[in-house]
Amino acid sequence: MRKNNSWIGIQAEIKSEPIFPHGISGIFISHQAKIGKNVTIYQQVTIGSNNDKQSPYYGSPTIGDNCYIGAGAKIIGRCTIGDNCKLGANVVVVRDVPKDCTVVSATNRIIKLTENL
Repeated sequence: MRKNNSWIGIQAEIKSEPIFPHGISGIFISHQAKIGKNVTIYQQVTIGSNNDKQSPYYGSPTIGDNCYIGAGAKIIGRCTIGDNCKLGANVVVVRDVPKDCTVVSATNRIIKLTENL
């Protein structure tokens, strides 16, 4: 399905209708992805395949039940997100996440610019 600059692959396995609190704007779900029940997906999320057959992560993500996927999160390749996980905004996940975990990105680095550039 292509709508609102989004793509949900027709072969994606989705156990129950995901919750889209801000609509489906910019959401991409690979045709091989598997998504469990009661999954909340915010805007600009990518649940995408890794198509590099040489990669150990070749394939598509599997998302467990009762997961929360924050705005801008990217879940790429063959990895499993366990049940009851929370993925923070803008995280990039390429490896398995055990059930009942929260994943956040690293803290910001502030780089001070000197005026004498």
